[in-house]
Amino acid sequence: MAKTDRRSAGDEAEQLVVERLEREGWVIRARNVVYPRGELDVVAEKGEVLAFVEVRMRRSTLWGDPSATVSVTKQRKVMLAAMQYVQQHQLERRVIRFDVASVVGRGHEGHVELIPHAFEATL
Repeated sequence: MAKTDRRSAGDEAEQLVVERLEREGWVIRARNVVYPRGELDVVAEKGEVLAFVEVRMRRSTLWGDPSATVSVTKQRKVMLAAMQYVQQHQLERRVIRFDVASVVGRGHEGHVELIPHAFEATL
């Protein structure tokens, strides 16, 4: 898959996740936030909860569920970026959690599974 096609597929997956979160009452604070030490796909809030959602996508489950690709290294990068985001926006008093959104398929055929509390903040 070409890099632009991969980026397009990733954008579609993120959009599906955002739509699902919004249907469930989440407010999207940010998307694709990039810091030197990590990146945040989706930042969402609901009440006092601030969720950092890592989006993973595959066309099928032939090679396993996309959520399995969130390595410990990736978790650490997300955590470091989340810490910077929280400090930058003065959100220290919020309940923080790290979710993973697994998307299988493309476009409106994509199936989204949200995995709340997918990993814990451990630095």
